[in-house]
Amino acid sequence: MEPSTYAVDPRPTGPPWRLWDEVGQDAAARQRVYAPVYSISFGARNRIVIAPGDSRSMALIPDKCEGYCKGVDGRAGPNLACVGCGRAVATRMDDCGLWQAVWLEPDAVVRRPAGLPAGPPPDWDDLERAEHRVAPVEPDGSWSRRWEAAVGVALAHLVAATEDHPVTLPAGPVAELLGHAVGQYLPTGPGACSVGLAGPAIHTPRPRPDVLLVPRHPLTGAPWRPPGDNGAVVPLDSGVWAYLAHPGETSPMPATGVLPEGVLRDDYPLPPRPWHPLTPHHHAFNDTLTGLPAIRAPRLRRYHDAHR
Repeated sequence: MEPSTYAVDPRPTGPPWRLWDEVGQDAAARQRVYAPVYSISFGARNRIVIAPGDSRSMALIPDKCEGYCKGVDGRAGPNLACVGCGRAVATRMDDCGLWQAVWLEPDAVVRRPAGLPAGPPPDWDDLERAEHRVAPVEPDGSWSRRWEAAVGVALAHLVAATEDHPVTLPAGPVAELLGHAVGQYLPTGPGACSVGLAGPAIHTPRPRPDVLLVPRHPLTGAPWRPPGDNGAVVPLDSGVWAYLAHPGETSPMPATGVLPEGVLRDDYPLPPRPWHPLTPHHHAFNDTLTGLPAIRAPRLRRYHDAHR
């Protein structure tokens, strides 16, 4: 999470966990899980996640600090207590492979105004700002963790929207950055569904592709839709979508010839290149796919069982 921001997860999260075989598909569907998984959360809904640096007046509960490696993973439930009353109010997570976050228990905290002037809420216009774009590559040359997670989520929606059929991606940044990832999760062959990029301030392709890759609203998370359009859309993290739609200026290169010998050009350094193609976050993909009711369709259920 960015500093001074929060999000709410409407799904059940955290312990207690129950095995799929013990729960059954009807009870699992009430927990918003529609295909077999190892275990299902029966924890609280509407947990609030914040950046660890934004937490205040909380202390770790020593006997609830289990983890797999060199951090805590929240397996025993809330591991942060209010320093005033001692009640368990939140879960700190920072073990290897986990996003560093603090999850507040919805029934243990109360929202209070900070007394500071609130800035304007983010809206679709923010997607055109350069600072809203999320670059796909980190400074060390690795893929952005946000891209890995966002693409995993979007691919699950794409599999469901196309019912596991091949797809063709639009030329340009979408094909260049997402092509390898899509090829890992969808087949190739005839009868491909067309995918197009659409959203605020850009024209929807005509004729309309079978599936539109659209941004989520930066505040509500709701997917953008063209006015009066009820066709299939695949929502994508707004910062990732903004980079695909507005990649910004590219490094200028000479149209012909080369720079004179001995002349070094450093005004436009080459962008960082990762050492391997983009690999979506598998847990983000699987958790999203099993949370879509469409997974109960026979063709998609066979897809899920084959990739499980």
